[in-house]
Amino acid sequence: MPLILAKMLIVTYCFIIFFIKATIGVKTSKHLNYSPDVVFIIIDDMRLLPESDIKLHNIQNLAGRSIHFQNAFAQQALCAPSRNSLLTGRRPDSLRLYDFYSYWRDEVANFSTIPQIFKQKGYETYSVGKVFHPGRSSNFTDDFPYSWSVTPYHAPSEKYKDATVCKDNITNEFQDNLICPVVVNEQPDKTLPDIEILNHAIDVLKTRNKTNPIFLAVGFHKPHIPLKFPMDYLARVPLEYISPPSFPNIPKNMPEVAWQPWTDVRRRDDIKRLNIQFPYGTMPSNWTLKIKQSYVAASLYVDDLIGKLLHHIDMRKTIVVLTSDHGWSLGENGLWAKYSNFDVALKVPLMFYHPDLHPKTIKSPVELIDIFPTIIHLAGLKSCIKKCITPSEIKCYEGTNLIPVISNKNKFSISQYPRPSVKPQRNSDKPRLKDIKIMGYSLRTKRYRYTEWLSFNTKNETFGNELYDHISDPYESNNVYVKLKYKHVKYKLSKLLRGAITT
Repeated sequence: MPLILAKMLIVTYCFIIFFIKATIGVKTSKHLNYSPDVVFIIIDDMRLLPESDIKLHNIQNLAGRSIHFQNAFAQQALCAPSRNSLLTGRRPDSLRLYDFYSYWRDEVANFSTIPQIFKQKGYETYSVGKVFHPGRSSNFTDDFPYSWSVTPYHAPSEKYKDATVCKDNITNEFQDNLICPVVVNEQPDKTLPDIEILNHAIDVLKTRNKTNPIFLAVGFHKPHIPLKFPMDYLARVPLEYISPPSFPNIPKNMPEVAWQPWTDVRRRDDIKRLNIQFPYGTMPSNWTLKIKQSYVAASLYVDDLIGKLLHHIDMRKTIVVLTSDHGWSLGENGLWAKYSNFDVALKVPLMFYHPDLHPKTIKSPVELIDIFPTIIHLAGLKSCIKKCITPSEIKCYEGTNLIPVISNKNKFSISQYPRPSVKPQRNSDKPRLKDIKIMGYSLRTKRYRYTEWLSFNTKNETFGNELYDHISDPYESNNVYVKLKYKHVKYKLSKLLRGAITT
């Protein structure tokens, strides 16, 4: 009996240890005997593609080794506001940035950034490619020298981003097209920006001073439009394998203010000649498939580059974070590009790899501002900065550290998008701050997306409401806000939303 009891105690002890490791699964780096390197990968306009659509092998393999969040949402579906929000851990309302034309350190306050915290803690910090949105919103310096130890790197061939280098099959001329598969050696400089970005990031990893740990941020441009990628990738996604959107028309009962006329897509030479009616005309079905094919091909191209980058990372001593600044509509609900509060425009890949992290898949909604405290926690720097009590505090963050709340089923995300008017107009996609009249605040729980379109700043007038039930309507094709059966649901969600945006 004593021997049997002893064996039972040993088995019980092992099970408890296994359960603790499987549930918690991570030692933050303050418990390790080294400071881990950090590689932060951000992809431009990369929506969360269902595995049924495409196999992004390198990204999916990394997800399988990471804490992988399947319902991660951007704060705003526009590059500069999303990136500044992510990198400062602050909501767009706190930064007062909804366009591209203000720098928070000048206009609001001297808020810290993720790389700035690491730099202050002795890390060498590098920015390679598109990390901050270049231009006024990052002081024309990508926030150097605050965030970075050396001048940020941008690919020289990026200057050809919107050049007429796309050989058109119909006109046989070089145009500024949306769809732009290319022969790389025939491009100006005989390369593409993301190839240069990869090579420079690998050079940093090879030539770095190993005395200090590094924080390396790598920002890939594709699949941002124009959809310019090596032509060979089209063969990997034959057009007959591309599926059309399940609901290609405007959602039922959608308020006008929720619509965006995707002007950045319409202005491209190949789309312009289709003469699609403004603002509600829909893309011809054959073009819908061709655009999606090229978007997927561009995503495969970037996935291969990420695989090559990961090959040069010492995964035994490195934290790797991978995400995107926002999603991209591919004809769902008649919409293209970003510029909205719909799931496909906001939903992004998000994963955290840590050498001592037990892989786990999380389905609860999370936000990109949660990256700030989570990466600080994983690197063992969490004591240096706290969660904000009020948004006006300087050295704090507004997101949530995802590691301790990894099983919190009540987590929700908040996103927003501005509009200059109720009816769609030419600047509805990207209104400047001075033109914003309405702000759409959108709350996403595990089951619902709930949106209120409110008067900007005052929030005392409502211009539209949306409620989508993801159990019965995962494509957000039917606004059920007016249905009686959801009366108590929308009251509860409105209260939750209002409480989150007024703090």
